[in-house]
Amino acid sequence: MTLSGSQRTTLLQTARASIRHGLAHQQPLAVHPAEFAAGLKALRASFVTLHIAARLRGCIGHLEAFQPLIVDVAENAYAAAFRDPRFSPLAAREEPLLTIRIAVLSPPEPLVFGSEEDLLAQLRPGVDGLILADGRHRGTFLPSVWESLANPGEFLTHLKIKAGLAPNHWSDTLTVARYTAESFGETKV
Repeated sequence: MTLSGSQRTTLLQTARASIRHGLAHQQPLAVHPAEFAAGLKALRASFVTLHIAARLRGCIGHLEAFQPLIVDVAENAYAAAFRDPRFSPLAAREEPLLTIRIAVLSPPEPLVFGSEEDLLAQLRPGVDGLILADGRHRGTFLPSVWESLANPGEFLTHLKIKAGLAPNHWSDTLTVARYTAESFGETKV
């Protein structure tokens, strides 16, 4: 289900409001799904990515839907600003510099493959986000990562590394699922 322009705007405004609320109250903005359009109340998974001057400043999300989209975005925006373990919590002086990007995910679809070559042949560069798992190791790349890793082999290798596996790792217990994302964000003038 594609979001309307006004729904996208509402999600971006909610993400920004949740970050501002977090700066003032150290918690995400409480949103009430009943106050929003059906598309924003639907159970959907999202990621919120924050940048300052085109550099990553935080990215947090969920791979599977378990709460209304409007709530998921508010919580993920707060978490991206204050709980991404790769960064210190956002400072108030940084908030006006942020650009926010939201990715709304489709449900994951498991891929069936017999070899790494078979898996690579099934990948759709620029379209697929991937969830790779093997034992306790798990990682994901959003479809937007294809912008910097356009080669399927490189994409898969870097995803293995992100999951904590060796670049050449392969096993019979490796699982991969794909998803698509409707991605949109703010533009800084």
